Amino acid sequence: MALRPLHDRVIVKRLDNERKTASGIVIPESAAEKPDQGEVIAVGPGKRGDDGNPQALDVKVGDKVLFGKYAGQSVKVDGEEVLVIREEEILAVIS
Repeated sequence: MALRPLHDRVIVKRLDNERKTASGIVIPESAAEKPDQGEVIAVGPGKRGDDGNPQALDVKVGDKVLFGKYAGQSVKVDGEEVLVIREEEILAVIS
């Protein structure tokens, strides 16, 4: 992927939601909600501090993260939809 985030931005690929409920009902794609979990595929160098040096981000490539439903900006790169969000919009890292 030829996308490099700047400052404190993170590129996240959404994880697929289950399309079937626990009781076995299949949910059509048009009715399914967008997932609020994803995997970090790229991180920026960090926001610059008062001294001019970038502050390292708390997330790294490969982390599974939880973010808000309406967080970030969806973009399509190489036919794949990814999310560009600021690090502060990430709610938690899933371990």
